[in-house]
Amino acid sequence: MKKPSSKIRDEIAKLQEQLKAAETREAERIGRIALKAGLGEIEIDEAELQVAFEDLAKRFRGGEVRTTGGKRGAGVGETSAPSTQNAAGAAAGGTAEA
Repeated sequence: MKKPSSKIRDEIAKLQEQLKAAETREAERIGRIALKAGLGEIEIDEAELQVAFEDLAKRFRGGEVRTTGGKRGAGVGETSAPSTQNAAGAAAGGTAEA
């Protein structure tokens, strides 16, 4: 028997709420770990930090880490508190695989 569209919409809304809660938990976990590792005390451009997190995710998935030239090599270990928090928020916003 087919479900009415209103029931499907209700299920989608519930799943979206569950997804948002799961992403928030993941972002908070990653943010706490990043702060414990000292990333909150280092200055880095948010885009560079995003690339570093993507490389880290690839490393743990068994993929190859991409290499880029220029600034990235010099700033791999540098971050600022707002960037760390934004990166954690970005994880909550859609890249919650990490």
